[in-house]
Amino acid sequence: MTGVTQTADGAGTTGPAGAGRATGPGGTTGPAGPAGAGSAAAGGSATDGAGDGRDGDRAADRQRDDAAVGRFIERFAGDLTDAGMQRMAARVFAALLVSDSASLTSAELAERLRISPAAVSGAVRYLSQVDMVGREREPGSRRDRYRLHNELWYTTFTRRDQLLTRWENTLRDGVRALGPDTPAGRRAAETAEFFEFVQNELHGMMERWRALMAERRAAEGS
Repeated sequence: MTGVTQTADGAGTTGPAGAGRATGPGGTTGPAGPAGAGSAAAGGSATDGAGDGRDGDRAADRQRDDAAVGRFIERFAGDLTDAGMQRMAARVFAALLVSDSASLTSAELAERLRISPAAVSGAVRYLSQVDMVGREREPGSRRDRYRLHNELWYTTFTRRDQLLTRWENTLRDGVRALGPDTPAGRRAAETAEFFEFVQNELHGMMERWRALMAERRAAEGS
């Protein structure tokens, strides 16, 4: 895979794709471009194909500041890592999030994030296990694409609700084991009540969110 490097006299030389280097006077070479910049002369990732929203991705890429997008990916990935997500999985998730089609191949992810295919595979495996990313086959190709799930955050918080239910039930059992009138038993009971309260609030919040999205889609379709 090759890209085009612009020399000082305007002539084009061929070099590795995605290097993002420019040759100046005296043959000096500038620093590599930001992660996700890809091959600028090619107008986007060399691995991009037609269909599945990828033409829209390439058009959007030409209108965006690659450095700013790269900074956003790393910043959001850092936020997710601080919240407990694996670092590489967080970077892959952020890269999919900024793609207009919400889907990329393993090769595209490796190029945009400058990581190995093995690192992509491990990150996608983690994201699949937590139901944040799905795998689909490209039409007429043997390559897989990785796509963000629809209603991603709704699904994520629904899973968190299930976790809260487990914690509450376990704590209720703990109250019976500790004795409801003991200091430890009262502490466990209060914690269980807190999780029950959060669940009730979460149910109402998610229903309001779905209603808001339904109203917005209806307005956009009218």
